[in-house]
Amino acid sequence: MSPDRLSATFAALADPTRRAILARLASGETSVLKLAEPFDISL
Repeated sequence: MSPDRLSATFAALADPTRRAILARLASGETSVLKLAEPFDISL
């Protein structure tokens, strides 16, 4: 992985909402609506 891509990956994972979404996805499949439900985000 290139240094630029690695930096972009870690920057994305620095966001707590993104980490929480990834944790929810790791629990299994879900719909986008259910995935976004607990977060203050627009779809």
